[in-house]
Amino acid sequence: MQMTFGWSSSVMLLFDFWNVHSPAGMVLSVFVVLLLTVIFEFLKAWRLWLGNGFAHHQPADPVASSLSESSSGLETSPSESSLTPIESQPPTTSSRNRWILHVLQTVLHVLQVTLGYMLMLCVMSYNSWIFIGVIVGTALGYFISYPLVERMSCYGHTMTGRHEKNF
Repeated sequence: MQMTFGWSSSVMLLFDFWNVHSPAGMVLSVFVVLLLTVIFEFLKAWRLWLGNGFAHHQPADPVASSLSESSSGLETSPSESSLTPIESQPPTTSSRNRWILHVLQTVLHVLQVTLGYMLMLCVMSYNSWIFIGVIVGTALGYFISYPLVERMSCYGHTMTGRHEKNF
């Protein structure tokens, strides 16, 4: 296996069945790698949007609000008020939605990491055409996906699926 970049039209990528032996096969392989890289960038942008959209609408911490509601520091100290039992409430829709969001972000993270390692292995084939496909795919994916994230961040993201315009 060669350990320097070359411009050959013959390469084996990731699996035995992805064995390229012709210029047409190389063009198709570069296109597939470019699309995989664009998908990788979209996964990153989607995870960013999910994380930022939910962070703006998190409910207040019940312990912090109980501390701020005490009238003065002389009547009760923070340590005494923190020992005051807080009524345990059943899980709300918000906590269920947070859990679903966390599971979704975990699945997206696993997909993103897996795809990232596969793209890294493609680059490690030391084929310059494949390397260019990854670089162009990264640029194209970032160019397309991050303006979409900025546009979507103009709208408040709530876990109920409603979108409200924030100004």
